[in-house]
Amino acid sequence: MLFFVGLWVLPGMSHAEDGQASIYLNDNKLGGSDSSKVEIINKSVMIPIRMVAEEMGYTVGWEQKTGTVTIQQNGTVIKMVINDNNALVDNQSVVLDNAPVIKSKTTLVPLRFVGEQFGLQVSWDNKTKTASLKQLSGSGGESQPPTGSGNAGQGEEGTIDQGLAQISGISFSENRLLVATSSSVTPRVFTMSGPDRIVVDLPNTEFAANFGKDLNVQASGSLQVTDYPLVSQIRYALFSTDPSTVRIVIDMNEVTGYKVTQEGTSLLIVDLNHDTNDLDPEIPEAPLPETPDAGTGTGSGSGKKIVVLDAGHGAHDGGAVGVTGKLEKDFTLSLTLKIEALLQNNSNIEVIMTRDGDTYPELVERAKIANNANADIFISVHANSVAGAPSASGTETYYKKSEDKALADIIHKHMVKATGLKDRKVKSANLSVLRNTDMPAALLEVGFLSNKAEEAILFDQDFQDRVAQSIADGIKEYLKL
Repeated sequence: MLFFVGLWVLPGMSHAEDGQASIYLNDNKLGGSDSSKVEIINKSVMIPIRMVAEEMGYTVGWEQKTGTVTIQQNGTVIKMVINDNNALVDNQSVVLDNAPVIKSKTTLVPLRFVGEQFGLQVSWDNKTKTASLKQLSGSGGESQPPTGSGNAGQGEEGTIDQGLAQISGISFSENRLLVATSSSVTPRVFTMSGPDRIVVDLPNTEFAANFGKDLNVQASGSLQVTDYPLVSQIRYALFSTDPSTVRIVIDMNEVTGYKVTQEGTSLLIVDLNHDTNDLDPEIPEAPLPETPDAGTGTGSGSGKKIVVLDAGHGAHDGGAVGVTGKLEKDFTLSLTLKIEALLQNNSNIEVIMTRDGDTYPELVERAKIANNANADIFISVHANSVAGAPSASGTETYYKKSEDKALADIIHKHMVKATGLKDRKVKSANLSVLRNTDMPAALLEVGFLSNKAEEAILFDQDFQDRVAQSIADGIKEYLKL
């Protein structure tokens, strides 16, 4: 599950002293003391979490020593730390745009966080400084603010439209278009020719105020794509205002199929690693092939198993850029060299590296190195990234050919245990190094550089040692060594 917690920006309001506000839950005003009031801090609507939670029957705990607030609701545990932008929801990291604060002995948190995590419909009336929260009945009906508070979302100055999903990030990675959204969207995806392109329309959406890409005065922009020969660029714009619709266009160099999926309610994926167009096709599981018998692929003539290790990216291609500026190419080389050192301790394995320094072999050249060596297996090491989705996390492994699946499963089993990160499973993808290798191959996405916490551990040497050992163990298990 991915979590997105946004910042509600209110014009003309930047300090707590700009005014306090009232809060209503299911049309009932909460309390009459200062502890029930809302404040505007750093342009964010902040509400008293204890009063709202307890009013809804949740259990609230406070740990003075660490400044931690713990809320338990229907099996879900939420933990927040004062002045810390990182919260935990069932041990999954959530990044808050505004950290919780204590004002007059009351803990205040962003209004939108409460709405998303407690399943409330929230609205804000800037004119009357009123926050309205309603428990959703499940009927799909719109909730209204309390009588006399005005009608949020009707275009009045300072109000917030709750009907539009926010597009906070667009990126392209591993032949996949990734769109970060504040809530679930229903896309309309179709192809056009002259020139070839895939069009993704997202009705009832708009660009978030903190959208990570530059938009021009026409509310449009583009993303250049390199190293993926199928695609030349990604274009995006606010295509319509009635209804508000963001359009994303994938300009194609050649026609390909695609698959559209949604991960949780916050990440839309258009995957070009497919031969046919399907909004959500069932991909049949290939039968697990037997692991190779001794003697397969012994191109060295020595009887040793040949393992080709590929450190993703390199030289001018830095790969993904982490939250603090760390580069994927540096991570992949560091980890791959550690795997190489471990495998070289086994006299039955010969290791070949596609790069052992800051160089950039072309993708087809990487596969050619393995094919020419008559290698037994090919392993490509990468780190993941999703623009606009700082809470995206986890470890995943890709395969293409049916004979790749057993290798991918075994490596992933060891690796996900070592990382301790969310298990994003083993997936099929039509990636160049997987498609063009003649032997079983797997591409490993160890963790997310776009996630601040994961970026830090990806470059931790103890973490790398542990993951390198797990990958080496998986390779030896697959090769029956």
